[in-house]
Amino acid sequence: MPEGDTVWRTAHRLDQALSGETITLSDFRFPEIATADLRGAATIDVVSRGKHLLHRVDSGLTIHSHLRMEGQWRVERVADTARWLRRADLRAAVGTRTWSALGLRLGMLEIVPTSREGDVVGHLGPDVLGPDWDPERAVANVLASGTVIGAALLDQRVLAGVGTLWASESLFIERVGPWTPASEVGPARVEALVARIHRLMDASRHHAVQSSTGVRRRGEEHYVHARSGRACRRCGGPVRVSMIGPAGRERTMFYCPACQGGMAPGDDGRAQRPLGSSGGRSNPYRRA
Repeated sequence: MPEGDTVWRTAHRLDQALSGETITLSDFRFPEIATADLRGAATIDVVSRGKHLLHRVDSGLTIHSHLRMEGQWRVERVADTARWLRRADLRAAVGTRTWSALGLRLGMLEIVPTSREGDVVGHLGPDVLGPDWDPERAVANVLASGTVIGAALLDQRVLAGVGTLWASESLFIERVGPWTPASEVGPARVEALVARIHRLMDASRHHAVQSSTGVRRRGEEHYVHARSGRACRRCGGPVRVSMIGPAGRERTMFYCPACQGGMAPGDDGRAQRPLGSSGGRSNPYRRA
């Protein structure tokens, strides 16, 4: 699932292409809004809120979308739009005389009154990349979450925009075990962890390749994310992956047992392979 920095970059690209321009192409392929026609309205702006995208138009409406696991918005020149409109996985097309924004495999799409945006994103915690980022509130939310620290970071109601990549990487860098109860981590360490997340994501939003190591060469971008079975870059021990979070909403978490206080609950210790590898015992955790 794309994380907050990727969604921010998507919103920025859409805003640059569409802001201030009149909509000439309006095609929505979700049943609930299939008859909506925004032609003639002008785009005010496109912004991100955590992992959500809000495309506001001057008719008082907002196109609200979420990429979920495989969705994306592409920006293409009008001359190249026709072939994209024939795609079976196209869910939305919003265009101007110059550019077309094409939503592929979107996980969620709706149109709401701009005045009611709070109904769809009001439940979110402080947005790590938002203009109103509030680290003190984020720290307080984490400490009061009543769950383990890794699950707290992934809960969008606690702080918005963090996914398994930045949760795994920040916890490793700060040497915090993902399954440690958030209340036991302590205010000072949670504050450092939240600050680390903000620095990593703020730097990453300006690059197409997400990196926590500062290196963007393939295979060298991360410390633990998607590196299960490989050697820890810090201690040389094996990086592992396990599930974290409440039943029905579990997510993958990558970690180093030696650097982060031991094995995850339920981790049987059997050999694991990096995500995407083949041969031998397959890794059961296919998504991050």
